[in-house]
Amino acid sequence: MNGRDGDVAVLGAGMHPWGKWGRGFVEYGRVAARAALDDAGLSWTEVDSVVGADTVRGGYPGYVSGATFAQALGWQGATVTSVYAACAAGAQAIGAARAQILAGLAEVALVVGADAAPKGFFAPARGERPDDPDWLRFRVLGATNPAYFGLFARRRMARYGDTVEDFAQVKVKNAAAGSNNPHARYRTPVSAAEVAASPVVADPLRLLDICATSDGAAALVLCSMRYARRRGVTDPVRIRAVSTVTPTYPRAVLDLPDIATDSAATVEPAVPGFRSSIAAAAYEEAGLGPRDLSLAEVYDLSTALELEWYEDLGLCAPGEGAALLRSGATTLGGRIPVNPSGGLSSFGEAVPAQAIAQVCEATWQLRGTAGPRQVAGARAAITANQGLFGHGSAVVTIR
Repeated sequence: MNGRDGDVAVLGAGMHPWGKWGRGFVEYGRVAARAALDDAGLSWTEVDSVVGADTVRGGYPGYVSGATFAQALGWQGATVTSVYAACAAGAQAIGAARAQILAGLAEVALVVGADAAPKGFFAPARGERPDDPDWLRFRVLGATNPAYFGLFARRRMARYGDTVEDFAQVKVKNAAAGSNNPHARYRTPVSAAEVAASPVVADPLRLLDICATSDGAAALVLCSMRYARRRGVTDPVRIRAVSTVTPTYPRAVLDLPDIATDSAATVEPAVPGFRSSIAAAAYEEAGLGPRDLSLAEVYDLSTALELEWYEDLGLCAPGEGAALLRSGATTLGGRIPVNPSGGLSSFGEAVPAQAIAQVCEATWQLRGTAGPRQVAGARAAITANQGLFGHGSAVVTIR
């Protein structure tokens, strides 16, 4: 399916601010859901379906987040779905809600993701699980997420000549955007000198090159185009594509949580690679390409990874991400602003919420209501991230 036949309307978007609040994920999700419903002008009882993006840190309620959020809002008979795909859980939840609407199984769906993250770096779930690659990389290598971020950065430096100064400028750009976002956790502009002065975490990356872990939540109210028209909304923001593709064998670039790659001795790696294929599938379904975009929200777990996404999204050729950044094209006011929300650099990771939060930002940008961080004349946006174990995540929104 592509084009208008696959459109669903975004009636409402809402968030709970990111931070370290010391409360439970259910409270954050309820706040975001209520904000999205208020934005849509709907009551909770008008929702047909609730799709929750799961968090493994919330105990059993976190694993059944669709029902957890439905109960928190007050049982009213809506169908529920719960989705876990690590950092791609939010996009999977959006995709599930969209599929239900397009199949005629629901007219109004509420999508919610929320997390209460631990202090410090993420660790695997507890217990002895030698068949779990995520558990193994901690037990065998002691490799936290930043170890992989550092490897990506070193790879870019070796292949393309990127520098630590290039990485720092990504943080400077995103911190400037995040300073204008009331939902962001970090709202203070940062200089390149401050990035350089922050402690080394995973050489060559410093503390300010790497996103934090955060509490937060995001929610969307999606509906059929027919329902939107009945509500008098004739020109809504529309979701035109959702890509949740998996990698293609052989996978020759090391990625979380693996500690080895497939052999490419007899089979050539697929072209495009995994992250590029996520965007390519979204573009194909939407009938759009990189030149049609007004902005992009990408998964900046580290500053170096943001530069990689420029290339994966086709905003520039491979190896030209740093040059695109230096040109000013990806800043507010540039040709293709990237992370006008401030990105994870300004928010931190609230894992099941972040892909939903990206679409919230795209919605506000396409409506023209993003305030000081508004991208002028925004008409089309792409969001992109990925989750552990080969979960792709990209959403194309248009207006």
